[in-house]
Amino acid sequence: MNDDHDTGAKSIDGAGKLDGKPGKRLTLSHIADQLGISTATVSLALRDSPLVAEETRAKVKRTAEEIGYIYNRSAASLRTARSQIVGVAVHDIQNPYFAEVFSALESALEEQGQMIFICNHKDDVKRQRAFISTLLQHRADGLILCPSVGTSSEEINRLVDQGIPVTLVAREISGVWAPCVHGDDFTGTYRMTQHVISQGHRYIGMVGGRRESSTGRDRHAGWKQALLDAGLNPKEQLDLPELMTQADGRSAVPEILNHKERPTAIVGFNDLVALGMMTTLRRVGVEPGPDMAITGYDDVDGAASRTPALTTVCNHADKIGRLAALTLLRQIAGDRVPHKPILIEPELRIRESAPPPGERLGPRLVD
Repeated sequence: MNDDHDTGAKSIDGAGKLDGKPGKRLTLSHIADQLGISTATVSLALRDSPLVAEETRAKVKRTAEEIGYIYNRSAASLRTARSQIVGVAVHDIQNPYFAEVFSALESALEEQGQMIFICNHKDDVKRQRAFISTLLQHRADGLILCPSVGTSSEEINRLVDQGIPVTLVAREISGVWAPCVHGDDFTGTYRMTQHVISQGHRYIGMVGGRRESSTGRDRHAGWKQALLDAGLNPKEQLDLPELMTQADGRSAVPEILNHKERPTAIVGFNDLVALGMMTTLRRVGVEPGPDMAITGYDDVDGAASRTPALTTVCNHADKIGRLAALTLLRQIAGDRVPHKPILIEPELRIRESAPPPGERLGPRLVD
């Protein structure tokens, strides 16, 4: 890397002292020569890279200030063909899980001097495409994408073919030429459903998940397979797709309570759906836990402090976010990264909301 370029009105002589001659331009080499380090180290230090020791960064900045050197990021960007901009697009930034993913990847990217443009595409593929188009106009260094429902492998592969680093997060798309970092959604829901079955439940509903997304399909498949392995018929169970938010969870309660084989337990697609169900069940006299076991997925902040504390699957948002960022940074640096899923092992968080079947039965709701 060479950011050796002209700047400023002052200059230093061969001994590293200001000579006061007008018209002579300062370069990174002046600072490097004075401190006895490489121009690459000087450039990294001026960009606050953690790759350079804090003491060295302080010396570089102090020397630059003393001689009147001003680091020109725009000029450096032109030489390296980098903008120091990364785009991040997800379908629901209001979901606490994605807020945790974003926080982790933002920290990792900022450590390398990257600025972030973020898009909440709301599962609108046209909105996602408009954001990506804007990124390309700004010569973004790369893209971290939780792809919208309807995203094709071809449109991702076109970006990769143009030399744009892309890392998918949370949702997988088959046939893409880009790595994808996400939790093992099948295994997480399979293990959670197994746990509920081991508690003695036989009517176990699945509520939520967009089945057109890999996350929705895999979690649904995990629930279904666990039932089949236990000799239970999934077709006899409540199965409500497409629900994603707390409002969706609240709205599902009448259908849950009026189902012909009313479930004694619900496997929620995520914590938001689960928490929405718990709130409304309690309001109609059905106590989450004793009357109806409820589980979630993601282990968002606050899940453990609810009453009852939510039994859920920890999806390691921080680990997924940081690994997605580091994977993208490797691509930006020119490394070849295999375009295959990078799976993060889920962990069950067994708490109070999913005990064995209780004695009490709450009321049925009439639409």
